[in-house]
Amino acid sequence: MSVFLGIGLGPIQTGIFLSGACRGGFKRIVVAEVDQKLGDAVNKSGGKISINIAGASKVYQEEISGIEVYSPITEDGRKALVAAAAEADELATALPSVKFFSQVAPWLREGFLRDPKRQRLIYAAENHNHAAELLHEALGTGLDSIHCLNTVVGKMSGVVPAADCASQKLALLCPGADRGHLVEEFNRILISTAPGAEMRKTLGLHVKPDLLPFEEAKLYGHNAIHFLLGMLAREAGLTFMNELSSQPSAISFAHDAFVNESGAALCKKWLGVDELFTTQGFHAYAEDLLVRMLNPFLKDAVERVTRDLGRKLAWDDRVIGTMRVALSQGVEPKKLARGAALSAAALWGKEEAAIRSGCQSLWPTPWTSEHETLLRLMLEIR
Repeated sequence: MSVFLGIGLGPIQTGIFLSGACRGGFKRIVVAEVDQKLGDAVNKSGGKISINIAGASKVYQEEISGIEVYSPITEDGRKALVAAAAEADELATALPSVKFFSQVAPWLREGFLRDPKRQRLIYAAENHNHAAELLHEALGTGLDSIHCLNTVVGKMSGVVPAADCASQKLALLCPGADRGHLVEEFNRILISTAPGAEMRKTLGLHVKPDLLPFEEAKLYGHNAIHFLLGMLAREAGLTFMNELSSQPSAISFAHDAFVNESGAALCKKWLGVDELFTTQGFHAYAEDLLVRMLNPFLKDAVERVTRDLGRKLAWDDRVIGTMRVALSQGVEPKKLARGAALSAAALWGKEEAAIRSGCQSLWPTPWTSEHETLLRLMLEIR
């Protein structure tokens, strides 16, 4: 019997992996979820959930059935999950952070050791470039038939509180749930390769032999420009990302940053790897994403896009990390620096000394000419 085990019951899990597992024909779909109330609601609904999908012209619902939810923090739930892990062929972790691997690895390992020779694929979807490696390390030794795969999830999604579901005419995840899941229609998810990956049953997943270039396109392309647009929307006092449709100058600014700064740098760095990293390929990628980012049916809040400014100004993240890639390829990221400058102003004000001190607190030491160049670009465009 084919068994799929999902860990975490957020919109990435439901909108990608549970949807793909259901359509792929798994005989049993099990989910680990610590929110007991949510798990109970799904089980009381007969294991049926509904997800809201934001298409280009409307929102529609997809129903997924046959789901069993157990909590790993109860004795009975943990026993059920250990048994499911022993039988699972494919799994997906979709947790808020890789730091939670230490909590799920013990019961996963216990289940895997009941049948250690069974080949298993685990898709790690924690938005971390080395999530698979960290999960493999957390699981420990002696599990050579387990293959942890990294993912590139270019699918926008969110949790919608029950009250907002009612006002927006969205379906709850299930009757009695306190939330709904809203995901975009786009569903091309990239995964790394592993022995047996070609036999996977989960639909919507596409193997790339080398995932790193696509991880960088996601972080330093998609995420970077989404955030830049978010900061421009925040500066304009907008509430939702789609309201930028009335700001053509902002869209043009972001388009230029996407194609001529982020894109130009990534295409130089990864020339020859894939059609994506060509002038034509990246231009198409940018055009598609800019439309998707402003989809009115996603109800993407500017506040959500621009949260955690300190984290996003970190050395390797979507703001400074993208500027560093551009500089490394001989591209001056003047427009990307606008997002950095707006973030710095929101955190520390507009005085140079305060911005310098703030950047020094976030960026690694020692302070080099690269640090000074990045700071100069931010200060010049304030």
